[in-house]
Amino acid sequence: MMESDVEVLFRDAESLYEEALRDLEAKRLRKAAENAWAARLRATNALILSKMGKMPEYVPETRTMLEELAIKYPEIELLVGRFYTGETFLHGHCFYLGMCPPDAVERRVRETWKYIEDAKKLAGV
Repeated sequence: MMESDVEVLFRDAESLYEEALRDLEAKRLRKAAENAWAARLRATNALILSKMGKMPEYVPETRTMLEELAIKYPEIELLVGRFYTGETFLHGHCFYLGMCPPDAVERRVRETWKYIEDAKKLAGV
């Protein structure tokens, strides 16, 4: 049996999460933050693909499509704020600006697993 594109994206998200944990362990906080953000983005894109049948090309498109899904499927709303938290804190503050308080980075990285699991459940995977 071949994996669907949605399953491949979720598997990639899980792999990026595992890489983020290794980065945390090695005290590479910026890299851990960026891998956790990438994992959330891949999981979000997998969810979008599962519900809309198309894949966003760029992050702004992911944002727009996630918002559309949250209107159509209210249960998806539980991911929206967490998506933006990942983008703002993990990607923006830590990766780009270098503002990486260790405890906050670890907490946000570890929360990514639950994000992936919730996205999978919502996608029916």
